[in-house]
Formats: sequence, structure tokens, C-alpha cells
Amino acid sequence: LVQWNQTSADARAAGLRAAGYEVTVEFEDGARATRRILNNPPDLVLFDLAHRASHSRETAAALRGFKATRRLPMLFIDGDEVDIDKTRSRVFQALFASSELLMHYLSKFEP
Repeated sequence: LVQWNQTSADARAAGLRAAGYEVTVEFEDGARATRRILNNPPDLVLFDLAHRASHSRETAAALRGFKATRRLPMLFIDGDEVDIDKTRSRVFQALFASSELLMHYLSKFEP
């Protein structure tokens, strides 16, 4: 989970863990998130566009630039229409959903 607000990140991670998912959180540094993901690619990277959407977009675009993470599933939640459109044009093959539909999308990935 890459989210730029610690309180929100901790709350979302707790909910995902309660649903049986293994979650690692980064809320401070996109370069650190990129390194951690490259060193141990997860089944999915979840980004929250509600806080600092440009940071999420840049981190995701950086990940797409590496062979190891080029096809890594990325799901972006929330954010306004402008941020979603900017992200969609910059990060290919990304998925987008609202928080309300998050568990529906995650159901495709085994907890």
C-alpha cells in the first residue's frame, strides 16, 4: 500500500489485514517504496490518489520503467477525475476503483 497519509494508510492496512491480506505500507518516500517493491515484488500494488496523487503517479510510473515490475498489477483508489485521467495516461494497464469497490477488486487476488 502506497499512501501519503500515515493515519489513512494505517487504517486501510488494518482493514486489509483483517480481511486476510498481507500488507506492507509506505507513506513517506516514493523512492523507498520503489526500492522495496523492486526487491520484493508483491502480487499487487495499491495506491491511494486521495492524498498527493502526483506522488502516487510518479512512483507507479517509475515502477513501470523496470522490467521486473513492468507488468505488476497496480490498483489506484479514489482521487478526483483529473487525477485519475492523468494517472491513466501515464501508468499503462492500471486499474481504478473507489474505496467502496476495493474489496471487490482485491477478491481477484488471493489473501
